[in-house]
Amino acid sequence: MSGGVYGGDEVGSLVFDIGSHSVRIGYAGEDIPKADFPTAVGVVAGGDESVDMDDHSNSCDTKSDKKYYFDTVNIKVPRKNMEMTTCLRDGMIEDWDLFEHLMDYVYEKQVKSSPELHPVLMSEPAWNVRAKRERLAEIMFEKYSIPAFFLVKNAVLSAFANGRATGLIIDSGATHTSAIPVYDGYVLQQAIVKSPLAGDFVVLECKKLMEELNIDVVPPFMIASKDPVGEGQPAKWRKKENLPELTKSFTNYMVKDTLKDFVATVLQVSDTPYEESAIENMPTHNYEFCNGYNQVFGQERLRIPEGLFDPSVIKDIQGSNTMLSIGHVATTSVGMCDIDTRTGLYNNVVVVGGNSLLTGFTERLNRDLSAKTPPSMKLKLISSPIPSERRFSSWIGGSILASLGSFQQMWISKQEYEEGGKSCVEKKCP
Repeated sequence: MSGGVYGGDEVGSLVFDIGSHSVRIGYAGEDIPKADFPTAVGVVAGGDESVDMDDHSNSCDTKSDKKYYFDTVNIKVPRKNMEMTTCLRDGMIEDWDLFEHLMDYVYEKQVKSSPELHPVLMSEPAWNVRAKRERLAEIMFEKYSIPAFFLVKNAVLSAFANGRATGLIIDSGATHTSAIPVYDGYVLQQAIVKSPLAGDFVVLECKKLMEELNIDVVPPFMIASKDPVGEGQPAKWRKKENLPELTKSFTNYMVKDTLKDFVATVLQVSDTPYEESAIENMPTHNYEFCNGYNQVFGQERLRIPEGLFDPSVIKDIQGSNTMLSIGHVATTSVGMCDIDTRTGLYNNVVVVGGNSLLTGFTERLNRDLSAKTPPSMKLKLISSPIPSERRFSSWIGGSILASLGSFQQMWISKQEYEEGGKSCVEKKCP
């Protein structure tokens, strides 16, 4: 291994993209991730006899006797005293202990291969801090003994996935919507703008709507059986017996999960700013909840996502008048960039993230941005028509990058790490 450069690309590199909603993992060079599972983790404190000891689900921490449950099939099982938690906060890793359990699970159950065999490329939020980057490199090299490592900002990967090196990346995910300018493959740090109006906000607004309409959102795990009822009629369902004692965090997680289906099925973003008079003749949508109750939704389905584009319509949230709409987030970010770079950014506005899959999202954003773009600039909005490409854009960009022949000299090899210590992450990963 001459000059400490990693050259062993005959074994597939692994690409990790850890988001607030889900974790994506797979081999570089493939089209879509090998595994995509929720970032949420079920944690059961020790000393509980009702915890089933099935081997396929989890990792057990012998020091504290905590049991960890990962992946959809395991976290959605009602268990006594299971708390739902996550290792991320504001997109950055906060709980390192939980993160290590997550990595153990990934290598053991998803990759099913030894970590020493695979170089790892990881995505990170554009606002990640130096201490967290170094800690991550330390864990990957020291604990997992990986042969090579690299960190890339997820906005840069999303740009690469859409065939661009320069562009404004509008990423609307679960916890926040951000506008990140990327120029020649580098993030312009001073112009990153974030807004908390994203997927979780839309789900929260749906929850409020259900409370207003007195609709009881019952998660599927509670239902033993149900009978069909007419539209608007009270639901006829029987609750499962012998359910264990559930924590509030688990029940809330399952209700939120149920509402996500409602969001994806029913909601739609209005083409023009929301006006009740104009919306009365829009088509309605019938939706059946898990317990059999069904109702037609009309103007509500357009009113809820409107908060993303016009925060003044949001009720009951403090400071909603100071929040930035998605169009504002984009124009503010471009306005903070050097005047020479603005043309390239407006010409390549890339829309990614799971929340951007709401029906009508990109059309409305295009309309809002067209009204705000200076006349001298040409606006071009780029959004993949394939849902998985928008959801997995950072992962796909990582898969493209890590499989390029010219990238192989960029890796931080284990030898380099051992010689230069964890500070080499700041030097080699922009």
